[in-house]
Amino acid sequence: MKISIAQFKSELGAVEENFRTAARLIEAARNSDVILLPELWSTGYYPTPVENFADKDGERTKEFLCAASEKFSVNIIGGSVIVDSGGKIFNRCMVANRRGEIVASYDKTHLFSFANEGDVFSAGDKISIVELDGVKCGLAICYDLRFPEFIRKIALAGAEIIFIPAAWSLKRLTPRQVLTKARAIENQIFVVFANSSGKSEIINPLGEVLAIAERGEKILTAEINLRERAEVIATMNLLGDRNLAVDFLEGIR
Repeated sequence: MKISIAQFKSELGAVEENFRTAARLIEAARNSDVILLPELWSTGYYPTPVENFADKDGERTKEFLCAASEKFSVNIIGGSVIVDSGGKIFNRCMVANRRGEIVASYDKTHLFSFANEGDVFSAGDKISIVELDGVKCGLAICYDLRFPEFIRKIALAGAEIIFIPAAWSLKRLTPRQVLTKARAIENQIFVVFANSSGKSEIINPLGEVLAIAERGEKILTAEINLRERAEVIATMNLLGDRNLAVDFLEGIR
């Protein structure tokens, strides 16, 4: 599976310009199997008041993603955008398949208190798994990466690859790079991390970096071989070897 990350730092609040940039990068990566956009790519992270920039029920974003995915016959994991749904504001990722159909969505579950996200966004309460070209793909957004139990739940649901759009500050680059490797190793999955600020990366189940971008606008591409994951699991099946005799979460929920 050929994976591409469309890395770019959006102009804050410049929605029309950001849509044009996303369209251009999607076209540049059109020969991929899956294209991943960053977090809040259509608005930047994040303009206020957010309700003035929210896509009502995600309709414009859906139309854009569906048109582009059908035109180029490519799966697009649409990063995330600000969505107004039912009177609540969500940080939402939507996925379009090669036929131009929205086949999944995911609302960011863990809201970043340092940036007061909880004051403006509502948190999601469900994981999301979507099958693209026969491969089970999990979705998370930025800060979700810091919560191993959440990523583990996605892995236990069958994800082979987890796609993570982000707007992660490069001031916290070291912990983020440790976390992407750790989440890949402990769950024996591929991690595809698209960061608007730069240093996007694609990690294999051994925690090895298959591709990494520098700063600025980039198309980062790598071939993912799912047989590699099967070989890793055949050698050491971490999920299968878990000892469930003890409820490790008892008393700390």
